[in-house]
Amino acid sequence: MILIDDAGSGSLIGGTCIGVYRIESNEYKYDIIPVELYKNDNYERKTYLNYVISIVSNFFHELNVSLEEEIYVCRGYIFDELRIWLKRNGFIWYNAKIGEPLQTLIESSFEKYTINLGLPSNFIRYTRYPFHFHQLLKWVYADYKNRSTLCKTGWKSWKKYGKLPYEINYKHLKNSNFYCLFCGEKIKNYSTVKMITYFTNRRQEIYLHQHCNNKYIVKKNKK
Repeated sequence: MILIDDAGSGSLIGGTCIGVYRIESNEYKYDIIPVELYKNDNYERKTYLNYVISIVSNFFHELNVSLEEEIYVCRGYIFDELRIWLKRNGFIWYNAKIGEPLQTLIESSFEKYTINLGLPSNFIRYTRYPFHFHQLLKWVYADYKNRSTLCKTGWKSWKKYGKLPYEINYKHLKNSNFYCLFCGEKIKNYSTVKMITYFTNRRQEIYLHQHCNNKYIVKKNKK
């Protein structure tokens, strides 16, 4: 029995992780849809959907998946083209809600991938919804030039919030439970911090160590 699932399709940062798991032998394989396929014309043409077929077909070859083996596919839209491919090639497949052990395996794989991209492990560990759009957007604005290249810029939400004007001020924090979103290290109590402010659906504030990312140029809000 083969299980197929994804992780990260709803994350602003990075591509999407596609995982295949064979229950009987406990074999697990995964690969990443490149974030470049979520940009510009690639995104408009939905080329990432066909890339899923490439990933899964390669894994099927490596695992020697037969036409008699049952395949359970996550119901998500990311597998729309894959479902057509499975049917066309005569596989026995079903839409399903994918649970353990693949769910944990693939979520862990995606987390490791984003950490390799630079997302701090403590951001994932201590943020209640670490892959929520506006949480990740804060991390992007903390080092915009470098981190904006890691985003799914074809998204409507990116086009709305991804190029906002911001201001930089300095603030003294007596009690700090914050981590610097530039370097990822803890901000100590009684610290002066660099505060980046911008507006999305509400006022957003980002705290950095005072001397982190001194290349920032203050941008005034447009009138």
